[in-house]
Amino acid sequence: MAKRFVVMGAGAWGTALAAHLARAQQDVTLWGHDSSHIEQLKASGVNQAFLPGVKLPKALAFSASLETTLATKAIVLLVVPSHAFKETLQKLKPFANNVEGLLWGTKGLSDDGRFLHELCQEVFPQHPVGILAGPSFAKEVAQGLPTAVTVASNQVEFAKTCANAFHFDLFRVYVSDELVGAELGGVVKNVLAIAVGMADGLGYGANARAALITRGLAECGPLAKALKVSSKTLLSMACLGDIVLTCTDNQSRNRRFGLLLGEGKSASDAETIIQHVVEGKKNVAQLMQLAQKHQVELPICTQVYQVLYDHLQPEQALHNLLSRAPKREDT
Repeated sequence: MAKRFVVMGAGAWGTALAAHLARAQQDVTLWGHDSSHIEQLKASGVNQAFLPGVKLPKALAFSASLETTLATKAIVLLVVPSHAFKETLQKLKPFANNVEGLLWGTKGLSDDGRFLHELCQEVFPQHPVGILAGPSFAKEVAQGLPTAVTVASNQVEFAKTCANAFHFDLFRVYVSDELVGAELGGVVKNVLAIAVGMADGLGYGANARAALITRGLAECGPLAKALKVSSKTLLSMACLGDIVLTCTDNQSRNRRFGLLLGEGKSASDAETIIQHVVEGKKNVAQLMQLAQKHQVELPICTQVYQVLYDHLQPEQALHNLLSRAPKREDT
């Protein structure tokens, strides 16, 4: 039986997920705050601004009115930038009775450094919440290319319900109760993609890239332990899978941002060139706050932070990492 979904956020990722749900024969409406953009989507069936050339399913509905869209019960899938997440939850609050559960495809932390599930539970304390995470570029999902992701929730039955709705054709979904672990992976991968991008921009080669990915995952271990995340989750689609994806492919805006830094561009110039929000720039400051709170060391994240906020040169940052004293690999 089809489930009803309201996808909030008509950017590339929200549109791709809504299109996939429609192909999977779910009842789905894509909501956007910009009524003119929504009218363009209705008229053309193509999100020219964010997914040019990808024809959207005819079954996909569009709306700029939450009152109309949430007149009946639905699972709400939030796909908005992390800095707009709290504001979007407040917009949803008047329609709480028709919100069956909250799922999000947003990766990041709140402006005050909290995990997004904490914001959800603050506004919707009685609702099941969960995240759809893992290695998944919007364009490839929209094109129906093979993809595997994780749905993690504080209520496993809700995760199963969402997973069954998304699991279709070449789109495979795993279920997890490690909500914090899945959220952590979505933050760390952005920062590591910047680090790897810087190394590649400097021309440091495949050896450096592999080392940064491996040690980046390793330095997540102490923070994950402090957050009571199992070590197995670090090897999941939401963590390792997303880290590999964003660190190695130029569809990742965080990687492209790092590449430009490595090539000598300033952070502001790099953002201008990319023309989209680079979540990792904010994420690294949030991760450093988490690390300080839990008294753990994040060497790679520290160097990325210093490049972005303390004017350290990328070449010096990579040198600082490589010149650290030898140590046991499992520490």
